[in-house]
Amino acid sequence: MVGRIDPARNFVPVNIAVLTVSDTRDLASDKSGDVLVERLTQAGHALAARAIVTDERERIAGQLRAWIADPAVDVVISTGGTGVTGRDVTPEAFESVYEKRLDGFGELFRWLSYAKIGTSTIQSRATAGVAGGTYLFALPGSPGACADGWDGILKDQLDYRFRPCNFVELLPRLEEHKRRK
Repeated sequence: MVGRIDPARNFVPVNIAVLTVSDTRDLASDKSGDVLVERLTQAGHALAARAIVTDERERIAGQLRAWIADPAVDVVISTGGTGVTGRDVTPEAFESVYEKRLDGFGELFRWLSYAKIGTSTIQSRATAGVAGGTYLFALPGSPGACADGWDGILKDQLDYRFRPCNFVELLPRLEEHKRRK
Protein backbone atom coordinates (compact mmCIF):
# COMPACT_ATOMS: atom_id res chain seq x y z
CA MET A 1 0.00 0.00 0.00
CA VAL A 2 1.26 3.46 -0.90
CA GLY A 3 0.84 6.24 1.66
CA ARG A 4 -2.28 8.35 1.69
CA ILE A 5 -3.81 11.41 3.32
CA ASP A 6 -6.13 10.48 6.20
CA PRO A 7 -9.15 12.83 5.98
CA ALA A 8 -10.00 12.12 9.63
CA ARG A 9 -6.85 13.99 10.74
CA ASN A 10 -6.45 17.76 10.73
CA PHE A 11 -3.56 19.43 8.95
CA VAL A 12 -0.88 20.68 11.36
CA PRO A 13 1.31 23.49 9.96
CA VAL A 14 4.98 23.49 10.85
CA ASN A 15 7.48 26.36 10.89
CA ILE A 16 10.06 25.93 8.16
CA ALA A 17 13.28 27.90 7.59
CA VAL A 18 14.81 27.96 4.10
CA LEU A 19 18.57 28.21 3.73
CA THR A 20 20.26 28.81 0.39
CA VAL A 21 23.95 27.96 0.19
CA SER A 22 25.61 29.91 -2.60
CA ASP A 23 28.57 32.15 -3.32
CA THR A 24 26.66 33.99 -6.06
CA ARG A 25 22.95 34.17 -5.27
CA ASP A 26 21.04 36.90 -3.52
CA LEU A 27 17.36 37.07 -2.65
CA ALA A 28 16.46 38.40 -6.10
CA SER A 29 18.22 35.55 -7.92
CA ASP A 30 17.46 32.70 -5.52
CA LYS A 31 15.09 30.67 -7.70
CA SER A 32 15.63 27.45 -5.74
CA GLY A 33 14.79 29.13 -2.44
CA ASP A 34 11.74 30.65 -4.11
CA VAL A 35 10.55 27.18 -5.18
CA LEU A 36 10.78 25.92 -1.60
CA VAL A 37 9.06 28.98 -0.12
CA GLU A 38 6.25 28.79 -2.67
CA ARG A 39 5.64 25.09 -2.10
CA LEU A 40 5.78 25.14 1.69
CA THR A 41 3.44 28.13 1.97
CA GLN A 42 1.02 26.71 -0.59
CA ALA A 43 0.93 23.52 1.49
CA GLY A 44 -0.14 25.59 4.53
CA HIS A 45 3.15 25.72 6.45
CA ALA A 46 4.75 28.90 7.80
CA LEU A 47 8.02 30.35 6.55
CA ALA A 48 9.86 30.81 9.84
CA ALA A 49 13.00 32.37 8.34
CA ARG A 50 15.03 32.60 5.17
CA ALA A 51 18.75 33.16 4.73
CA ILE A 52 21.52 32.90 2.15
CA VAL A 53 25.02 31.92 3.26
CA THR A 54 28.21 31.32 1.30
CA ASP A 55 29.64 27.86 0.67
CA GLU A 56 31.62 27.80 3.92
CA ARG A 57 31.21 24.96 6.36
CA GLU A 58 31.22 27.09 9.51
CA ARG A 59 28.79 29.67 8.08
CA ILE A 60 26.36 26.90 7.13
CA ALA A 61 26.72 25.09 10.45
CA GLY A 62 26.40 28.36 12.35
CA GLN A 63 23.09 29.18 10.65
CA LEU A 64 21.87 25.64 11.30
CA ARG A 65 22.80 25.91 15.00
CA ALA A 66 20.97 29.23 15.30
CA TRP A 67 17.79 27.78 13.83
CA ILE A 68 18.11 24.55 15.85
CA ALA A 69 18.24 26.70 18.99
CA ASP A 70 15.20 28.73 17.91
CA PRO A 71 11.96 27.17 19.22
CA ALA A 72 10.09 28.91 16.39
CA VAL A 73 11.81 26.67 13.79
CA ASP A 74 10.65 23.05 13.41
CA VAL A 75 12.28 22.25 10.07
CA VAL A 76 15.20 23.57 8.01
CA ILE A 77 15.37 22.92 4.28
CA SER A 78 18.52 23.99 2.47
CA THR A 79 19.32 24.21 -1.20
CA GLY A 80 22.78 24.19 -2.72
CA GLY A 81 26.26 22.94 -1.95
CA THR A 82 25.48 19.21 -2.08
CA GLY A 83 27.58 18.36 -5.12
CA VAL A 84 31.15 17.13 -5.37
CA THR A 85 33.13 20.26 -6.24
CA GLY A 86 35.65 21.76 -3.85
CA ARG A 87 33.23 24.44 -2.60
CA ASP A 88 30.36 21.99 -1.98
CA VAL A 89 30.44 21.52 1.80
CA THR A 90 26.77 21.51 2.80
CA PRO A 91 26.67 17.78 3.71
CA GLU A 92 29.76 18.15 5.89
CA ALA A 93 28.22 21.17 7.66
CA PHE A 94 24.98 19.29 8.24
CA GLU A 95 26.84 16.20 9.52
CA SER A 96 28.62 18.39 12.06
CA VAL A 97 25.32 19.28 13.76
CA TYR A 98 23.30 16.06 13.39
CA GLU A 99 22.31 14.05 16.43
CA LYS A 100 20.78 11.44 14.11
CA ARG A 101 21.05 10.98 10.36
CA LEU A 102 18.03 10.11 8.23
CA ASP A 103 19.83 8.06 5.59
CA GLY A 104 16.62 7.16 3.79
CA PHE A 105 16.07 10.77 2.72
CA GLY A 106 19.17 10.95 0.52
CA GLU A 107 18.57 7.45 -0.78
CA LEU A 108 14.96 8.22 -1.71
CA PHE A 109 15.88 11.59 -3.21
CA ARG A 110 18.44 9.95 -5.51
CA TRP A 111 15.98 7.21 -6.45
CA LEU A 112 13.37 9.82 -7.43
CA SER A 113 15.99 11.91 -9.21
CA TYR A 114 17.24 8.94 -11.21
CA ALA A 115 13.90 8.78 -13.04
CA LYS A 116 14.51 12.33 -14.30
CA ILE A 117 18.26 12.73 -14.74
CA GLY A 118 19.54 9.16 -14.87
CA THR A 119 22.95 8.31 -13.50
CA SER A 120 23.81 12.01 -13.00
CA THR A 121 21.93 11.69 -9.71
CA ILE A 122 25.00 9.97 -8.26
CA GLN A 123 26.58 13.44 -7.99
CA SER A 124 23.98 14.49 -5.41
CA ARG A 125 24.84 14.26 -1.74
CA ALA A 126 21.37 15.22 -0.51
CA THR A 127 21.17 14.47 3.19
CA ALA A 128 18.90 14.81 6.22
CA GLY A 129 19.00 14.46 9.96
CA VAL A 130 17.70 15.65 13.30
CA ALA A 131 19.28 17.94 15.89
CA GLY A 132 17.79 19.64 18.93
CA GLY A 133 14.28 18.58 17.98
CA THR A 134 14.61 20.15 14.50
CA TYR A 135 14.48 18.31 11.19
CA LEU A 136 17.27 19.25 8.76
CA PHE A 137 17.06 18.55 5.01
CA ALA A 138 19.72 19.43 2.42
CA LEU A 139 18.68 19.47 -1.25
CA PRO A 140 20.73 20.24 -4.36
CA GLY A 141 20.80 23.80 -5.68
CA SER A 142 18.65 23.54 -8.79
CA PRO A 143 14.99 24.60 -8.79
CA GLY A 144 14.08 21.22 -10.30
CA ALA A 145 15.82 19.31 -7.52
CA CYS A 146 14.03 21.44 -4.91
CA ALA A 147 10.69 20.77 -6.58
CA ASP A 148 11.47 17.04 -6.73
CA GLY A 149 12.54 16.92 -3.07
CA TRP A 150 9.42 18.75 -1.93
CA ASP A 151 6.90 17.09 -4.22
CA GLY A 152 8.32 13.59 -3.92
CA ILE A 153 9.20 13.43 -0.22
CA LEU A 154 8.75 16.47 2.00
CA LYS A 155 5.19 17.41 1.01
CA ASP A 156 3.94 14.11 2.44
CA GLN A 157 6.37 13.64 5.30
CA LEU A 158 5.64 17.16 6.60
CA ASP A 159 1.88 16.56 6.48
CA TYR A 160 0.41 15.28 9.75
CA ARG A 161 -2.42 13.64 7.81
CA PHE A 162 -0.08 11.41 5.79
CA ARG A 163 -0.31 7.70 6.63
CA PRO A 164 1.07 5.31 7.61
CA CYS A 165 3.51 7.73 9.30
CA ASN A 166 5.08 11.16 8.94
CA PHE A 167 7.70 13.42 10.52
CA VAL A 168 5.18 15.85 12.02
CA GLU A 169 3.64 13.31 14.38
CA LEU A 170 7.13 12.58 15.71
CA LEU A 171 8.07 16.22 16.41
CA PRO A 172 6.97 16.11 20.08
CA ARG A 173 9.09 12.98 20.64
CA LEU A 174 12.37 14.07 19.03
CA GLU A 175 13.84 15.12 22.35
CA GLU A 176 12.18 12.63 24.67
CA HIS A 177 15.60 11.22 25.60
CA LYS A 178 16.33 14.50 27.42
CA ARG A 179 13.26 14.06 29.63
CA ARG A 180 14.21 10.57 30.90
CA LYS A 181 16.60 11.73 33.62
